[in-house]
Amino acid sequence: MVNNAGLRSMPNPETITRAELPNGITVLAYENTDTKSVVISGGLDCGGAMNERPENGGLAVMTAGALMRGTQNHDFQSLAASLEDVGADFGVSAGIHGVGFGGKALGEDLPLLVDVMAEVLRRPTFPTDHIELLRREALTWLKYGMQDTRRQATKAFREALYDVNHPYHYSSRGTLETLPTLSAAMMKDFHVQQYGPKGMTIVVVGNLRAAEVVELIQAKLGDWENSNQPTWSSVPSAQQAEEVRRTFVPIPGKSQSDLIMGVVGPSRTSEDFQAARIVNSVLGEFGMMGRVGENVRVKGGMAYYAYSKLEGGHGPGAWSIAAGVNPVNVDRAIELSIKEVRRLTEEYVTDEEISDNKSYFTGRMPLQLESNEGVAGTILSMVEYDLGLDYLIRMPDIINRLTREDLMEAIRRYWQPDAYVVSVAGPQV
Repeated sequence: MVNNAGLRSMPNPETITRAELPNGITVLAYENTDTKSVVISGGLDCGGAMNERPENGGLAVMTAGALMRGTQNHDFQSLAASLEDVGADFGVSAGIHGVGFGGKALGEDLPLLVDVMAEVLRRPTFPTDHIELLRREALTWLKYGMQDTRRQATKAFREALYDVNHPYHYSSRGTLETLPTLSAAMMKDFHVQQYGPKGMTIVVVGNLRAAEVVELIQAKLGDWENSNQPTWSSVPSAQQAEEVRRTFVPIPGKSQSDLIMGVVGPSRTSEDFQAARIVNSVLGEFGMMGRVGENVRVKGGMAYYAYSKLEGGHGPGAWSIAAGVNPVNVDRAIELSIKEVRRLTEEYVTDEEISDNKSYFTGRMPLQLESNEGVAGTILSMVEYDLGLDYLIRMPDIINRLTREDLMEAIRRYWQPDAYVVSVAGPQV
């Protein structure tokens, strides 16, 4: 049981002010008068790459990137100067599912930060010269990535793991073929269709008065309407591989090969997500990257890095193992990695491993709440995944109730040691 002092020491329903504006925007404010700054962290559950066609790949990311390049009331220079003059910042980005935005300023400059947020989200102008700059930057990033073994292995892995009809098959950054076709007019249309108040969450944390925050956002965004804005789109399920599927991307002249191997994993809202997260930590995260790091990199002596990762987002994200190795050691690294997966599907984790990893996850949460940014991001995540504003209070019990049987059941549900996808990028051996 958590005492009242503990409840007051972290974000929870008693310390977070929540208000829903009539147009659908949810505002959450958390007062932290021990600091002088304020942080805004927000999200929109549409406007992401899921809402673009494959032939328009990169449209969502380009649209979000252009919002700060000019508005109806400010050009790029004056918009940047208004923030820089008070040491503030603000930015917008898009991913697969939606749009994220946020910024930071002194508490006294919160009205300015809200002004900028409202203006760039509602009234961007998409100046052609800046669109061309963004396009060149994006194309350069893609061209550079073609010689990056890690990026190419990641790209090939996702394309092999998810079929062409799944949104996770595609990169949200677009391709060398799609980016040149995107125009300022297309971005304007995408903005008009996708951006609006429905499904928007705005979290404000720091030196503030919660009631004033709600009033301020109501004044700047409360009259925003968009009848064309789509509602949240659920992510389709993904089929697991039924055998080992291997792809290779040749990149001549490299001294290292990068490999990624894995399966379709749980979403963040899956009932077994926490069990999967703990067993993934045992596999390739805790300490020196768990068992994979110990047996592939340290004992095997064949990896520049080796770890496992569980995505756990809105949909069935990947559960993967990644390593950078000498090209002659690729097969051996795969063999040793799968050996560790197989052990976890056949043998329970040790008492020490489950104890250490539970302590790791429950102990690091307070560290994530030491900054306004950490608090804002945590509150936004609780809302985004519908975890409840009391999640931080409940989380230690959720973790500590997990048994080693729960962990084995979770990895068995997703991983089959004889059926997975593996991609390798590097020189031909």
